[in-house]
Amino acid sequence: MDFSELLSSSFEALLLNKVRTALAGLGIVIGIGAVIALISLGQASQAAVQNQIQGLGANLITITPGSQQGTGGVQGGFGSATSLTYDDALAIQNANFSSISQVSPEVSRRVQITAGKNNTNTQVYGVTPAYLQVHNITMDSGTFITNAQVNGNQEVAVVGPTVVSDLFGDGVDPTGQTIRINKIPFTIIGVTVSKGGSGFGNQDDIVFIPLTTAQKTVFGMTNISDISLSASSANGITQAENDAGYLLLRRHKISDPTQADFSMFSQADIISTISSVTGTFTSLLAGIAAISLLVGGIGIMNIMLVTVIERTREIGLRKALGAKDSTVVQQFLIEAIILTFGGGLTGMVLGIILSLIISSFISLPFTISFYAIALAIGVSGGIGIIFGWYPAKKAADLSPIEALRYE
Repeated sequence: MDFSELLSSSFEALLLNKVRTALAGLGIVIGIGAVIALISLGQASQAAVQNQIQGLGANLITITPGSQQGTGGVQGGFGSATSLTYDDALAIQNANFSSISQVSPEVSRRVQITAGKNNTNTQVYGVTPAYLQVHNITMDSGTFITNAQVNGNQEVAVVGPTVVSDLFGDGVDPTGQTIRINKIPFTIIGVTVSKGGSGFGNQDDIVFIPLTTAQKTVFGMTNISDISLSASSANGITQAENDAGYLLLRRHKISDPTQADFSMFSQADIISTISSVTGTFTSLLAGIAAISLLVGGIGIMNIMLVTVIERTREIGLRKALGAKDSTVVQQFLIEAIILTFGGGLTGMVLGIILSLIISSFISLPFTISFYAIALAIGVSGGIGIIFGWYPAKKAADLSPIEALRYE
């Protein structure tokens, strides 16, 4: 009996009881579909977060007051939450380090903004012109903060599209309009292009004003909230951290880097941490989904054992006519593999469709993992071999005489 005959005979046997065949493969379909969908959605979530972080700025390094473990040569120690000043940022800028292309000192707080009868609570940033390049901000209309406005402590503002919508309505150009920040009037000089996002990290729900105006007029503070740096290249991030960090240590008269009164972290640090967390979470979910594959495999083995019992007389007749044990084993193994492989392909299609629908529903990029698809096909075939072997061997071990006498 050649392979084509075995294959044809296997299909005929499976089609004799279509309902049983479909139910036997259901566990594999659900398991493979769940694994592919969860892995794809996990990768889509990771990609979405990475895109949002990278959208905050190219080769971004952030220096904050206080202590926190860093990745460069300078490590955060025990410090104050008011340890950074505008002069610190100017010192880094004036040092002209080749590893640092832009320096952006910033202050920020959430405050109430009003325009006429409308109001909103949003994040107000005091910035310099460098913020535009460091954080990849694009203007939709008007202009950004200038050095003249920073030096002149002027009361002007650049707003994000969400602020425009909240205060003036959709499709309105607010340039030239007045808003009040802590009851102080500011003239809008520009609107930024939407970057997307939600919650407190929404880059559209933001107002920019000159740094000096924020410090002296709005917030009444002499320190700054943080210093953002743009490294000259992705490979030079560590050098940029060291250059800026050791300069600040000298300015703050700190000899031991572990006692630094500031912290440094880069865009790469955040992406690495988030990737690790989302990767672990995705693996956990995929592992849970894989349990259904085990259940499906056990279900297929049970179905095949029942099939062996039902076809005992057929097996005895084949062996009496000269069929070898290996032929009987191949017959039942092929049936099990067809069952699981078919379920795997169906589950693969189901998983892709589910990930597409869910990604569209929750606004995530549609991502398909070819690794997950290859794994699904390999696992489904492996399950057929592993869980089909015992029923196949049991069938091959039947005595022809006893099998023919089986009722």
